[in-house]
Amino acid sequence: LLSWAACGTVGGFVLVCFIIFVWHKRKRRKQVGAPNGFMRSESSMQSYSKDLELGGSPHIFTYEELEEATDGFSDSRELGDGGFGTVYKGKLRDGRVVAVKRLYKNNYKRVEQFINEVDILSRLLHQNLVILYGCTSRSSRDLMLVYEYIPNGTVADHLHGPRASEWGLTWPVRMDIAIETAEALAYLHAVEIIHRDVKTNNILLDNSFHVKVADFGLSRLYPLEVTHVSTVPQGTPGYVDPVYHQCYKLTDKSDVYSFGVVLVELISSKPAVDMSRSHSEINLANMAINRIQNHKVEQLVDPELGYETEDETKRMIDLVAELAFQCLQLERDSRPSIKEVVEVLNCIKNGNSPEKRMDKNSSPKEDSHLLRNSIQYSPDSVIHRFHSQSTTHSVASNASG
Repeated sequence: LLSWAACGTVGGFVLVCFIIFVWHKRKRRKQVGAPNGFMRSESSMQSYSKDLELGGSPHIFTYEELEEATDGFSDSRELGDGGFGTVYKGKLRDGRVVAVKRLYKNNYKRVEQFINEVDILSRLLHQNLVILYGCTSRSSRDLMLVYEYIPNGTVADHLHGPRASEWGLTWPVRMDIAIETAEALAYLHAVEIIHRDVKTNNILLDNSFHVKVADFGLSRLYPLEVTHVSTVPQGTPGYVDPVYHQCYKLTDKSDVYSFGVVLVELISSKPAVDMSRSHSEINLANMAINRIQNHKVEQLVDPELGYETEDETKRMIDLVAELAFQCLQLERDSRPSIKEVVEVLNCIKNGNSPEKRMDKNSSPKEDSHLLRNSIQYSPDSVIHRFHSQSTTHSVASNASG
């Protein structure tokens, strides 16, 4: 009888221990999922780093390797810095030239972007997306990302930045940039990823002016079966989808809007936001809508592109301007998909008529009512409630150095 009582006592003790263990595990799970930035970032970093160390696809670099590659993170190797961290040019022991993005210390909010970029880039492979060679582990002194080095700066540099005087971006080159960028975005959308920070500062160029889309720190997975993802607006003033900015609803058409701004930059060589312009034209999207809608494209176009002297160039620019207009529609359903954008751009380049592909979209004149509703254009100032988290502009604007 005593032995049975003893067994009952031990069994009861084991049951109590099991219940406490289960309760503790559930509590820990709730803590990880809680809206506490530090808890989520730290636990996610540990979990993800363990996965990497167990043989995940990204290569794990040691701090010492990258310190050696950058000459001790020498100032002479610095390519730029931004909200995420500082980027250095480096050379690995195997001879590869790389760009090393070094996360700022004690900046736990950026840890999530670090994890996000590693997670997304490690699963992607496309000729027009920047290659992620690897990253450091959680045990490293600093968190770092290692990319292929793209030597020719950004599209922004060549359009209206420090390399604009080189005049490397002829109209045929700009058409190729538009097509390759659209193809990269179409690939992302096909695998359910929204870039969320499409802009000319995030479009890198190699020495042959081929595109490498970069900076996936803000990207989001977007399941095809849902209509939108609700998320706090992030991105860059002048490029952000106005519907996303005001309604917090992110879709693949948000990238299409941003790409429309990129198209206008390629046509005009003007920055997306310029505070020196008149108030109504600070935002380039506003300027473009006004010019295109009133059939004054010539007032928008960079005069160096040959719009007034070359009939074929004029034909192509007019059609690209109309496509940009469609991308910039405030009504999302009126914007084409990025796949349709690729098709239209290829038609324009090959001299074919894109009317059949664009006929479901209205002409600029017919769409004028869509541009006069209660929704504002993309914000043109950092005084708005969000800021760009991107660092690619400062990364690549000196990339040739």
